[in-house]
Amino acid sequence: MAETPTLSGRIVDNLRPLPVPNDLNRPFWEATSQGRLDIQRCQKCGTYFHPPLPFCDICDGRDLRFETVSGRGAIYTFTRVRANRMPAFAEATPYAYVEVELAEQPGAFMVCNMSSTPYERLRVGAPVRVTFVDIGDGIMLPDFELAEGA
Repeated sequence: MAETPTLSGRIVDNLRPLPVPNDLNRPFWEATSQGRLDIQRCQKCGTYFHPPLPFCDICDGRDLRFETVSGRGAIYTFTRVRANRMPAFAEATPYAYVEVELAEQPGAFMVCNMSSTPYERLRVGAPVRVTFVDIGDGIMLPDFELAEGA
């Protein structure tokens, strides 16, 4: 019998890697598990950024805090992944890879999927809102869907 694969000590069905919270990103994952989107923000210059960093890449500020954002934004760009060289994601192919510009600040981006939206409905500038997908093990992944009026 084959041994069950693990990643960072966690069992992973179908070999798909799970996010591993660490000191830097733990507040993000704690918020998503509660259905909130918390993004890191520099308290010195006010810049939002994701993924989390140990210091602000705009002003070098070190006072960084996670703040809840609206979860609204617009599609900045997207592509369709058709060929996948990672066996763990073979069943998900094809899928949309989307970069969303968050409503809170121009240039505040988040890369994610839009798993419930047919690719043909995606368009640059379309308004979106965050949803969350339960992938098990207490982890909720941010996902986006088209907002009303899209």
